[in-house]
Amino acid sequence: MAIEIHWIRDDQTLAEHCQAWRELPYVALDTEFMRVDTFYPKAGLIQIGDGKRAFLIDPLLIRNWQPLAALLEDSGVVKVLHACSEDLEVLLRLTGKLPQPLFDTQLAAGYLNIGFSMGYSRLVQEVLGLELPKGETRSDWLQRPLSETQVSYAAEDAVHLAELFTALRPRLSDDKYAWVLEDGAELVAAMRREVDPQTLYREVKLAWKLSRQQLAVLRELCAWREREARNRDVPRNRILKEHSLWPMAKSQPDNLSALAKIDEMHPRTIRQDGQFLIELIKRAGSQPAEQWPQALPEPLPIEAAGILKRLRAIGQAEGERLQIAPELMLRKKALEALLKSGYPDGPYQLPDALRGWRRERMGQALLDDLAGAGDKP
Repeated sequence: MAIEIHWIRDDQTLAEHCQAWRELPYVALDTEFMRVDTFYPKAGLIQIGDGKRAFLIDPLLIRNWQPLAALLEDSGVVKVLHACSEDLEVLLRLTGKLPQPLFDTQLAAGYLNIGFSMGYSRLVQEVLGLELPKGETRSDWLQRPLSETQVSYAAEDAVHLAELFTALRPRLSDDKYAWVLEDGAELVAAMRREVDPQTLYREVKLAWKLSRQQLAVLRELCAWREREARNRDVPRNRILKEHSLWPMAKSQPDNLSALAKIDEMHPRTIRQDGQFLIELIKRAGSQPAEQWPQALPEPLPIEAAGILKRLRAIGQAEGERLQIAPELMLRKKALEALLKSGYPDGPYQLPDALRGWRRERMGQALLDDLAGAGDKP
C-alpha cells in the first residue's frame, strides 16, 4: 500500500499543519539527524504521522519553529515517539520546547511485557506483523535531494508509529497508560535539567580514588572540556579524551612533555590547548583547601551485591504481578542510591531517583527489607 506523503518546506505550510494537528488526539513524531563530528545533533528531517498520512518537514528550509513548539507543548495532543532521547534533543535544539504528554512506544511495549528496550522494526513486526526494510540509519540526512529510499523509510516510520499507538493504547490499562506518560514526563524533565559542567567530575570512572586536591583539578578539567565541546560544537573526546582526565588530575603534569605522556593524549590537543591545560591544572591545583570538592564515596563493596539482588527481586516480583517487563521496575541506579544512603547499618532513605508509582508501590517494601537485613551479617 502506497503511503500518502506531504512535504512541508516553508513556514506558512508548517503553521497551517500545526494548527490542524492540534485538533487531533495524538500525532506520531520522529526525527532523522546527523551527529558524526558535532556535539549537537543536526536535524535532517522531522516526520509527523496523523494515523493516515506522513508529513515530512524539511528543517533546512524552515525558519519559524514557533508553531511546532506550540504543538509540542499542547497538553491536549499526545505525542507518540519511539526510544526518544535523541529525538528530544533534536526537538529541543530546533524549537526550544519538548513534547508533552509523551507516549514512548518502546516503554509501552515494556509495560505490556512484549519486550524490554525493543528496536522499532522488531516492535512493528511483533505488533503490526509488518516486515520493515533495513534502516537508512547510516544515510546522510543533510544531503539534498534525499534519495527515494530515504523518503519512503522516513514516511513509513511516521505512519507505522501512529499505527503502533492505536494498537498498543487499548491494550494498556488506565494505570499502565498513566505510567507510560509518567515515564515520558520523566524523560522530558531529565532533558530539561541543564547539566552543570562543574558536577561532571563525579561521573569519571575511579574518581573516588583521588584526593580532594586532585578532585579540584578533575572538576576544572571536566568542566572546561564540556564547555569547550559545546562552544566549538565538537564531540567531547575531540577536545580531550575521556581516559586522559583521571591521569591528568592524578599526576598534574606541569610541562608539555609530561602532558604528552598522559594516556590517550592526542598530539592535536597538545598543539591546540596544551599550554592552557598546564595553566588550568596549576590554577585548579593551587585552590585553597576550603574550595576543594568533598571526597567521593567509595563504590559499594562486593558483599552488597547480594543485597542489591534481593532488592531487585522485590521489583521483579511486583513486575510479574503486574505483567510488566522486569527491567522497567527498579532501576539499578535507584537501588544503588538507596543502598548508599545508609550502608551498611542504616537507616536508609528512599532516593529522589525512586519516584512516582514505583515509590508508591515498592518504596516501603524496599525499606522494610533493608530494616530487616540491618542486623544480619
